[in-house]
Amino acid sequence: MCQLLGMNCNVPTDIGFSFAGFRKRGGLTDHHEDGFGIAFFEKSPCPHNKNGVGLRLFHDDKPSYSSPIADLINHYPIKAMNVIAHIRKATQGSNCLVNTHPFVREVWGEQWVFAHNGQLSVNFCQNFQQKMQNSVHFYQAVGSTDSEMAFCYLLNELKSTFDERPDDTTLFAFLKDKCRELSDYGLFNCLLSNGDWQLAFTGSLLFYLTRQAPFGEAMLADDELSIDFSQVTSNHDRVTILVTIPLTSNEAWQQLAVNECLVFRDGAVVYQDTPNNPTYLSIAEGIAIARKVGASV
Repeated sequence: MCQLLGMNCNVPTDIGFSFAGFRKRGGLTDHHEDGFGIAFFEKSPCPHNKNGVGLRLFHDDKPSYSSPIADLINHYPIKAMNVIAHIRKATQGSNCLVNTHPFVREVWGEQWVFAHNGQLSVNFCQNFQQKMQNSVHFYQAVGSTDSEMAFCYLLNELKSTFDERPDDTTLFAFLKDKCRELSDYGLFNCLLSNGDWQLAFTGSLLFYLTRQAPFGEAMLADDELSIDFSQVTSNHDRVTILVTIPLTSNEAWQQLAVNECLVFRDGAVVYQDTPNNPTYLSIAEGIAIARKVGASV
């Protein structure tokens, strides 16, 4: 299935170790070769920058395991506060750059980044396209993926509901409800960030891990690579990694329940909404659901 990777932290951090394992799922340890993308939110000193971060974005329509752009990212230690990456299996829309995640839009003077794993129904896509023809909306899809349509739908609903940016609690409640609404149209897992916070929602599989003192060694599941984080961190560092399927074999990953929504800031959970009687799928069950909707092979 498509793969999501996110990072949220309290200090600028290099995602190179996690990305080294993650990129191999794009055609080597997993079958999906329809491009990849990664977005880095970095601290920016520009006085006109509303939330103090700048965005660095890379896309490639080639498999991530062999992509020269992925090589560049592995050898260029970008220090970022928030990262969202995506490895694509094309199910709706052809394999091309315009259909490659993550997608970016401006919202209230901020750049918002979104990536989606799953597949939404043909009815959702047809309804979205019909709305675009019959009324004026703030956001339209550039490509032909259900994922970009879902992002635009979410933002159109947001801007139609609020004339100005709501407080964080109201914003989280709104985004959580809209993610669950989108999940009713099919398989919907997503990551969303404005560079300050990062939202995670899952309709099937999503895991996270928070690394903080005392730090230890981590070993990648997709590569013969390990690192002792105690040698490259300070005691006040806190870094949360989010991923579709755990990246390391020796760490205790936490799983999101089906239809659970979390928001992270500075590497910590600041908002959480877990359904009553939560359901946790096994990895095999999650992959089976993806296969059923055509999002996995």
